[in-house]
Amino acid sequence: MGNREDLMSGAKRCLYEKGYGRTTARDIATASRVSLAAIGYHFGSKEALLNAAMIEAVGDMGESLARVVQAANEASGDSEERFVAVWEGLKGVFVEHRGLWSAQFEAITQVAHAPELAQALAEAQKEGRLGLAALFQGLPEVPDTEEEIARGMFYQALLAGFAVQWLAAPELAPSGQEFLRGLRLVSDGVLRPATR
Repeated sequence: MGNREDLMSGAKRCLYEKGYGRTTARDIATASRVSLAAIGYHFGSKEALLNAAMIEAVGDMGESLARVVQAANEASGDSEERFVAVWEGLKGVFVEHRGLWSAQFEAITQVAHAPELAQALAEAQKEGRLGLAALFQGLPEVPDTEEEIARGMFYQALLAGFAVQWLAAPELAPSGQEFLRGLRLVSDGVLRPATR
């Protein structure tokens, strides 16, 4: 690998181990075995490098999510069983990528003071929503439509909420069956015609 790739790899490792706010340029240079000056040369700033590393690491995590969904799709043809299996499988993704989940939430708290980070996260939103819509339907991709973006927003909200609950207390995070039960209850309450 070249210095640029080494820096990206080192920055991702620092995100997992130290988080977004506590990672220094020196930490990245040490983890990368590259000089501090190389950060400025290749990325312009530590923040630009961390932002790029965050986006790339989230993409890597997306591959883990895709494996969980694919396994659920292959295990059952029943949509409810697949739904439950996906949410159960995501617990493994949280274990594998715990540091990144923490770093993402930490980074989100910085957006008010880091316009470049806010822009990078905003740009990733639409792509992430379409990716989640495809992922949870077991499709390689979906068209860029309002319907698919809405579907992706729904899954994004569930996923973020699940991550928060799991990070705070893994033993209290909902099971796949509890997710399904909650979905049924909410759907019944929202979609059922009012009886008066």
